[in-house]
Amino acid sequence: MLLEHLARQLGETRRVCVAFSGGLDSTVLLHALTRLRASALFDLQLRAMHVNHGLSQFALRWTAGCEAQCQQWQVDFLPLFVKVDAREGGIEAAARAARYQALTANLLPGETLLTAQHLNDQCETFMLALKRGSGPAGLSSMSVTATLGAHPLLRPLLTLSRQQLEDYAREHQLSWVDDDSNQDARFDRNFLRLDVLPALYQRWPHFAAATARSAALCAEQESLLDELLQEALDQLIDAQNSLSIDGLIPLSSARRFALIRRWLALCGAKMPSREQLQKLWYEVALSREDADPQLQLGAFSVRRFRQRLYWLPLMLSLKEKIIHWPGAEPLTLPDGLGSLSFDPDPQHGQALRKPRADETVSVRFYASGSVQKVGRDRSRPMKKLWQELAIPPWQRERIPLIFYNETLIAVAGLFITHDALTTDPQEVVWSLHWQQ
Repeated sequence: MLLEHLARQLGETRRVCVAFSGGLDSTVLLHALTRLRASALFDLQLRAMHVNHGLSQFALRWTAGCEAQCQQWQVDFLPLFVKVDAREGGIEAAARAARYQALTANLLPGETLLTAQHLNDQCETFMLALKRGSGPAGLSSMSVTATLGAHPLLRPLLTLSRQQLEDYAREHQLSWVDDDSNQDARFDRNFLRLDVLPALYQRWPHFAAATARSAALCAEQESLLDELLQEALDQLIDAQNSLSIDGLIPLSSARRFALIRRWLALCGAKMPSREQLQKLWYEVALSREDADPQLQLGAFSVRRFRQRLYWLPLMLSLKEKIIHWPGAEPLTLPDGLGSLSFDPDPQHGQALRKPRADETVSVRFYASGSVQKVGRDRSRPMKKLWQELAIPPWQRERIPLIFYNETLIAVAGLFITHDALTTDPQEVVWSLHWQQ
């Protein structure tokens, strides 16, 4: 029965990699796949990856056991070692994030990742979402198919119960690892599994299947909303994937927040809480006009510029950074901002005079006061110049500024100042290049 079920789930998929923990679920999955591979009708390319989180004293023993099992079953095996930072949303969430990051990074082109979550796991996920006060999107829990980066993700056991997997394991005399941390009820999922759900299963034997149906109904509702809202969302999003605030203002709060959630999902964001959504709208989107508001969501933030919302990674502040640069050799800029170089031919970039004997060159990322750019008959405050050039606030401290001594000479890629010019025909002129 399990082999036929797996064959239906795989469809035309033939290159698969199992996330193999060594526990009951993934052991059953990997064993069944080896049997499917052995059948004459199913030419399966099969690998296994094991993630060692380093959280248990037995972790290395489990890795060795998984490798030995794969050798016995003639399955290519790749161990992955990760570090878990419990500060990132707690140890359970951090371990999961580290695990999927490692698995994604080591999948081969055209390969589908298979994970072994089952019906009871789905029930636990639903209950945890219910505990968090999640809406239909969160209550949808896990889907059988998903994506992991550029790769398909398949959960072929999601409709099968743990009891069915145990029955298969006993029938084929399989052995597996029991993670000691699974008995620690301090973790929310373990608390449900050990102390709550057994009583519910005893009273209502089909409780896991019922919650799975509820999750599926929530997923259907979300899918329908996606269809109904897609046209409106397309009209609100521009080529930079920013979201129009003015387009959201006339809408009902329910429709507005539904559209914001879908925009965040397109950005790859983890779904925010209702409180976070309200902060995003009232404290970012609707903050005063001269403010530079932002809301941090994990390693990203939502920021506003010219009545649009932007989803951005957290950026290192370079406001206090000063780099002294002789100019003879190219300069590598910090935080992946590329490089600067000078070319002796003034026709190939921003032409400006060379520094004089009493001037030193430095690169900075912040300037205050008024500046007279070439082409203007008077000075203007830097803030006004940034606004004229439509440079968002988060980019203003990441554009290289060239100073001779304490005088701003050039804003790389944008403009030069009157102090960059010379009236002396004998004075040497060179060109500034910013390679991004």
